[in-house]
Amino acid sequence: MLYFGEMENSEKIIRFRQQIVDGGVRLLHEGLVARSWGNISIRVDETLMLITPSGRTYEDLTPDDIVPVNYHTSKHEGAIKPSSEKELHCEIYRTRKNIDAIIHTHQANASTVAAAHREVPPILDDMAQIIGPSVRVAEYARSATKKITKRTVRALKGRNAALMANHGAVCVGRDLEEAFVVCQVLEKACRALIEAEFLGGAKSINKIEAHLMHRAYIRKYSGEADNNRLK
Repeated sequence: MLYFGEMENSEKIIRFRQQIVDGGVRLLHEGLVARSWGNISIRVDETLMLITPSGRTYEDLTPDDIVPVNYHTSKHEGAIKPSSEKELHCEIYRTRKNIDAIIHTHQANASTVAAAHREVPPILDDMAQIIGPSVRVAEYARSATKKITKRTVRALKGRNAALMANHGAVCVGRDLEEAFVVCQVLEKACRALIEAEFLGGAKSINKIEAHLMHRAYIRKYSGEADNNRLK
């Protein structure tokens, strides 16, 4: 049950709807998507998420266009259809309890690396800290299918980003701002990987060091995020 009547009067819902609208414009301005491609969602509580609608251009979105979805059942109410990638968002929220925001992008450098089916090793310290000790590539499957959902969620395990072969990327965070930071760091790392090829190839940080850096980041910033939520 979605209990939309209660939801519409919630200050939290109003704030999250506006964050998603603003986030869509930011995706365009930062070159992470074009036109209506990509999608954004925010987890509201233990049942609901809010997600961008299907086929709407970001410049024209209003808060009322953002679609509430029960991420356990994948059902929504109202005439506006949620993004065709809603099931991917639902499954991430079902399996990643500490994640409250998701951005699916078609950003240029990440899409190039995804087209090459290249895993990104820990070549930058901020990538190792914020994303994890590597960025895996989910094996190709058609968009909005069970296969792409399953493969992408598997590639995301223990990471805050994954590439989607021949498609794009998905980035997650404990709030929308962190998810955007993940997008930016991913694009930087993918560009570094591509350009380092001209210098003989990128050299990785030690894998154990990369794991430790990511664990330290999660512990430190999880505590800070929890403290901020209580203020």
